[in-house]
Amino acid sequence: MDFDRRKASTLASLSSNEADKSPKGSLDTPIIPLINIINNHLSYFTTSSCSGRISILSQPKPDPKSSNPTKKKARGGTWLFITHDAADPDSVISLLFSDSIKLTQNSELVFRFEPLIIAVECRDLNSAQSLVSLAIACGFRESGITSASKRVIVGIRCSIRVEVPLGDTQKIMVSEDYVRFLVGVANEKMEANWKRTDGFLRAFLKSQEGALENGDVSNCSKSGGDCNEGQGSFERSFGYAQDLVPSESLGESEVISRCILYISPMIIAGEPIERLFLWGHSACTLENMDKTEVLIFGGFGGSGRHARRNDSFLLDPFHGILKEINAVSRPSPRLGHTASLIGDCMFVIGGRADPTNILSEVWVLNTVKNEWRLLDCTGSAFPPRHRHAAAAVGSKIYVFGGLNNDTISSSLHVLDTNTLQWEELVAYGEWPCARHSHSMVAYGSKIFMFGGYYGEALGDLYSFDILTCSWKVEKVGGRSPHARFSHSMFVYQYYIGIIGGCPVRQHCQELALLDTRSLFWRHVILSSMDKELFVRCTVNVVHDDLIMVGGGAACYAFGTKFSEPMKLNLLPLLSLNDHDSSSRHGENHGNKQEGGLMGNDNFLFQAPHVGIGSTQCPETQSLNVENHMGLTCASGWVVKLEKRHAKLGKDILKKFGWLDQERKVYAHENGLFISFPVTEKFCAIFLEDKFESSGDHLLKTFKAESFLLNEMSSSAALDVLKEIGAIKLPDEVVQKRKASKSPLKIMTEAVASLIRQKGLSDELLEQLPNRWERLGDIIVLPISSFRDPVWDSIGEELWPIIAKSLNTHRLARQGRVAANGTRDGTLEILVGDSGWVDHHENGILYSFDSTKCMFSWGNLSEKIRMANLDCTDAVIVDLFAGIGYFVLPFLVRAKAKLVYACEWNPHAIEALKRNIEANSVSDHCIILEGDNRITAPKGVADRVCLGLIPSSEGSWLTAVRALRFFLLMLLLVFHFMSSLVLVSTLNSMMK
Repeated sequence: MDFDRRKASTLASLSSNEADKSPKGSLDTPIIPLINIINNHLSYFTTSSCSGRISILSQPKPDPKSSNPTKKKARGGTWLFITHDAADPDSVISLLFSDSIKLTQNSELVFRFEPLIIAVECRDLNSAQSLVSLAIACGFRESGITSASKRVIVGIRCSIRVEVPLGDTQKIMVSEDYVRFLVGVANEKMEANWKRTDGFLRAFLKSQEGALENGDVSNCSKSGGDCNEGQGSFERSFGYAQDLVPSESLGESEVISRCILYISPMIIAGEPIERLFLWGHSACTLENMDKTEVLIFGGFGGSGRHARRNDSFLLDPFHGILKEINAVSRPSPRLGHTASLIGDCMFVIGGRADPTNILSEVWVLNTVKNEWRLLDCTGSAFPPRHRHAAAAVGSKIYVFGGLNNDTISSSLHVLDTNTLQWEELVAYGEWPCARHSHSMVAYGSKIFMFGGYYGEALGDLYSFDILTCSWKVEKVGGRSPHARFSHSMFVYQYYIGIIGGCPVRQHCQELALLDTRSLFWRHVILSSMDKELFVRCTVNVVHDDLIMVGGGAACYAFGTKFSEPMKLNLLPLLSLNDHDSSSRHGENHGNKQEGGLMGNDNFLFQAPHVGIGSTQCPETQSLNVENHMGLTCASGWVVKLEKRHAKLGKDILKKFGWLDQERKVYAHENGLFISFPVTEKFCAIFLEDKFESSGDHLLKTFKAESFLLNEMSSSAALDVLKEIGAIKLPDEVVQKRKASKSPLKIMTEAVASLIRQKGLSDELLEQLPNRWERLGDIIVLPISSFRDPVWDSIGEELWPIIAKSLNTHRLARQGRVAANGTRDGTLEILVGDSGWVDHHENGILYSFDSTKCMFSWGNLSEKIRMANLDCTDAVIVDLFAGIGYFVLPFLVRAKAKLVYACEWNPHAIEALKRNIEANSVSDHCIILEGDNRITAPKGVADRVCLGLIPSSEGSWLTAVRALRFFLLMLLLVFHFMSSLVLVSTLNSMMK
């Protein structure tokens, strides 16, 4: 029990915002996945760690007059330079050979490289010996048991270190060339350190054999009815028990990037977050000119009793706002369907309405009019199915596989959304076997399909070429992703990504990436402090973020688990090193590669109200030109289009290389027109002032039809641009497009510039936060950031820079909760005037002064649980009401009859009064100001809420007195029990 208590305390401190006891104050980012994996094991937890570092240590010289010289280690010292990544030799040289170093106290300077070191407390000697053996086998040969008395401690370490004296602060004894040589040696050792660390991570995963913290669903029963809707018995039976790590050996061809992507939960406002607790639903990315949203439909789960759903939602990933679409009419509840977006319409195909009702129908949602319509499709028969996969190319939706009772399909159907006709395709090549629970995505003129289930999990990758109507098994370099089903696929830039699925892996999951340039599989580690299950979830790329909604598992032994909405920034993927240098330097990605993925750069798109004219016209034409100013350079011209034709025009300009992507696209005339900057190539072709078209080039009557863009000549494309009213005119904006950067990178660059301007040390950059919270419209920095007092001396310039980097008008820094009876908040406003914020959570508005009241983020799940209770006729006493953390869920969501809210903090009372008014529940709440031991009512409550942290023991007797008489009598039989057991019993009886 002592081990478990120490572990719980250590993990709690890791997840807090407070700085730890190390000089840095936080974990080293490169080893967070390894730390999480070790801490998830039942028999281990980490007590200290360093991922490896390159440093220059300044250490005071020993006193020559002292008769008892101090040991070297005891003399202490400070870091002049430190990095946990590869070091830049120029930065080190400029630091060592600058005049400023001579102004410091005369100290010895030592250049160091130190490898990974982790201290792990083990449950017993057996587990310690196993860990030591594994570490030594992975190259950490100096690992061993460092303590075995009261606590069993293992040190994981190796000997690839460097320590070289450089001289002192008054005189450097080595040359710049030698320093550059030392940095090169240290960087090589850092690379070796990373490889050993990655090897240890993989070996540790492989050795666990299911020993996961919190057990999970490995004991799920295969038997039983369909009470766990949507999770078939074969899917439940996999759980965590199988394939926790790849069974294949890790060969030299495997590429595991040092890039680590961090999964972060989304804070949802508007509709309650539990409405997104779904699986088997669908989601599409809906792009508008002003914002991009995720359109979600159907699935199993939701708030209240879990069931099949037919709700439609729009999720704004940037602001975290979820709103329901109140559409006219709608399909029946279902799951296991597909949804494909064509223009402004979402087409929903098939699904399962109940265990015996498998669907073949097609519904369409017009997202502009918010109207559902059941389509009457003709052509080939389309059998009922669910758990199939669909991919849209142009105006056509391709559907493969699926499940209909015990029948698994291997047919390929295509729906033409213009004619509403189904066609079963007779394809050539290497036809895939029947399957369900697979995934498909469209990329260029091909559709890629991975995995699925057919008696066992499948791990094959197929492509279907829509031009040749043929299937092909893709042979790709690198380690293939493990076989899986119920996973998700997405396309980001030149990557095709695969995430999640069943059998479930360890919580530190892996993202498989197919690099279409080098035709090579890559694998990137995903790190999350939570234990999410990405089984039957949806993924959508919104700009540079991957938005993951829903997913989970049903288990007869452990119940049902749903994953919260999560976000994953994909931008770091673009900086990965290419496996093949030829593809890294090659620019012509459209050329056909033998055995590769891409043929010519074929794209399908839909041209609304446009027909195709003759393609035999001359190659040189010009468009209508306004404001002729004699400009011919690429930086001086744009093509202006009406907003309704903007997407079509952009596709044409991109296809022929006419779109200048170094400049920004912009709207004008109140958004009615969009201007696209054009390249020098475009200007060279279209020099004439007027467009004179011969009869051969006149387009036919406009029709809404789709066509292959690669089949068009440039002159035919020009005809299309002319007919949709494209105009060439001088660029009045000439804005250069900036490379996309994360807020953290923008902040780091801006702060680095400031501190260098002020002559401060770059070591201060280590105190910049890599995460922050949003409280209403206030960005809250963690307490561990900007700890050095020197920051306050430049605060007047610093804080506006931070606010601008994070795109906020109000900025604050978290303080410690005051250690007094009222637990006042100590949030410090850095930018902005007022501390009052409005925070939406689970459909409830919390308003409070953030500088005077704390806001508890950690009790979200408990607030959701309280909100889901049925308290229709219940009277509740909340002895520690605060701003209404539990009062409001009881009243707004659980529909409590009456709540007595006891609180003695005047700032919290002010906020509570505003909140019950704002949420229209003031008639059902009585606020009792003062000490609850005096003000609390007696003999009235069906439930008593004791939510004080760290302990509410002082009010236990008050809670018992507040209960109605018969509940009190039931409790008297436990009068011999300890207080802790008594309250535990009380809580269980009130459930």
